[in-house]
Amino acid sequence: MSVTAERTATPPAPPKKGLKAKLISWAMKKMMASAGGGAPGSGGGPPPWVKAMLAGGGAPQSMAAMLATSSGFEGREKVLGEAVAMAIRTLKDTAPYPHEMNDALVNMHLTSVQFAKTHGVLNDYVEHDIRTMQPMLERLKGMIEKTGEKEIALAGIFDRTACLYQLCLDLKVEPGKRTFTFPYSYVLAEARRSGQFDLSDTEMHETWLKPRLLGYAAAMGVPISVSDIGADNKVTVALAA
Repeated sequence: MSVTAERTATPPAPPKKGLKAKLISWAMKKMMASAGGGAPGSGGGPPPWVKAMLAGGGAPQSMAAMLATSSGFEGREKVLGEAVAMAIRTLKDTAPYPHEMNDALVNMHLTSVQFAKTHGVLNDYVEHDIRTMQPMLERLKGMIEKTGEKEIALAGIFDRTACLYQLCLDLKVEPGKRTFTFPYSYVLAEARRSGQFDLSDTEMHETWLKPRLLGYAAAMGVPISVSDIGADNKVTVALAA
């Protein structure tokens, strides 16, 4: 037997993570951080409101355990790839201004609010928006009444609603509080220069964003406070004391 054959074989190095695996790992950690828990395997576990929202039959398990068994993208790899490609395409678009990921959503809001303002029906439009959300708000209200977890209201408005977390790109989640950069300022500054809209940040906040958030919370029976736009262009939404 040769000396080489007698030597203990060196175990192969673990394979390096590809781009897809890195993206999935990042997304899982992001989801856990947004839910108030740690990264999978950290032992942090989800807060009570997350457990309440995940409840619904079967053996109870933590969000960490659920995420550890699946990336959530099995069978949807093509959709994930298309989403990443769309993000790259959007961020590469710098004409007539560098686009952010919420650009289409912001412009849709601004166009709709401008129309409502021009025709004097802005209050009606806000009331209509709140009415269309009633099915979801009623479900959340039932969960809040059943569990006593008022945090579900903020989670339902922001963390579990794509229309809000896609709008507020830097949403900061804290117990009883959500903070984000006012999402309309960037596009409004560009659009006012071109004459596309005549809306101000204050108008968008006082007549559109704030009354909708207050209306959602009222429908769930949970009082909240919505701050003015701060000097740092931040808005804070908090459970009322």
